[in-house]
Amino acid sequence: MGVVVNLEDGKKPQASIAELVALTAQDMAAVNELILSKAGSDVAMIPEVANHLISSGGKRLRPMLTLAAAKMFNYAGDGHVKLAMSVEFMHTATLLHDDVVDESGMRRGKKTARMIWGNQASVLVGDYLLGQAFRVMVEVGSLEALDILSNAAAVIAEGEVLQLSVSKNLETTEDEYLEVIKAKTAALFSAAAEVGPVIANASRSDRAALRSYGTNLGLAFQLVDDALDYGGSSKDLGKNVGDDFREGKVTLPVILSYRRGTEEERAFWREAIETGEASDAALEKAFGIMKKHGAIADTIGRARHFGGIARDALAPLPSSRQKAALLDVIDFCISRVV
Repeated sequence: MGVVVNLEDGKKPQASIAELVALTAQDMAAVNELILSKAGSDVAMIPEVANHLISSGGKRLRPMLTLAAAKMFNYAGDGHVKLAMSVEFMHTATLLHDDVVDESGMRRGKKTARMIWGNQASVLVGDYLLGQAFRVMVEVGSLEALDILSNAAAVIAEGEVLQLSVSKNLETTEDEYLEVIKAKTAALFSAAAEVGPVIANASRSDRAALRSYGTNLGLAFQLVDDALDYGGSSKDLGKNVGDDFREGKVTLPVILSYRRGTEEERAFWREAIETGEASDAALEKAFGIMKKHGAIADTIGRARHFGGIARDALAPLPSSRQKAALLDVIDFCISRVV
């Protein structure tokens, strides 16, 4: 049961972030050096836990957004490298905390840190990385960039708590769910994209354009992840397919399926989500119900909608390699599904 793009059919190739990777390669090498340096500690467990996740093969998309957005406005210093590292540490800390809250066993094909070192170590190392992120932000000397990223950290935490409040609640509305992912996922994308033009002293309208781009890219990215959980692959998702279902998460495909379903189908969702009936057979049935009601297709449609808003946000900006690369990111995020 898959909806993954077929790369071997000789037709339209899957969108790529190759241009973004190429444009930011030199700066990302500096970011990676700084990451390894700032993840160090005399407390041996800290670098062990941090490096377990840092070295696990993530695309580092968020810090690349910061680097490209700064260069788009001809930034010439090294503050963008420090901010990009801070963004990645914020993201890594969030993953460490998420895995504890969600009781996740696997991430990016490896055991989660909590499964190896325990929940306490995962939470505390996440806190350490957040602290290091803020120390490096201060070094940049931009109060506005610090304000943007610190606000994002607070919003992400609010999103985590909001997600807990709607956990396993099948009466959650689509609007309520979008508020959760706007806080949990889109806030960091938005901040990552906005701080680049901020330190480059870009105009207010240019900063707003990158902020809108990041917010809507983040929403599209998360909605695609939601769809992939029921019809993708572990490689695309970065975790096991079906994890959201097994953890009883009420994501958009579930919300749409529940609202559109028959009473018998709603009873299935209550049994599966609220009481934790998460067998492979139940996952297969969930996917069938979603397909019947177009829930996955409509989730992807919502993702394309937000991707379109992100594209329009950049439209007024002058053409550049960085702009083209950022537009490619939108296509890449959505092309993980068809």
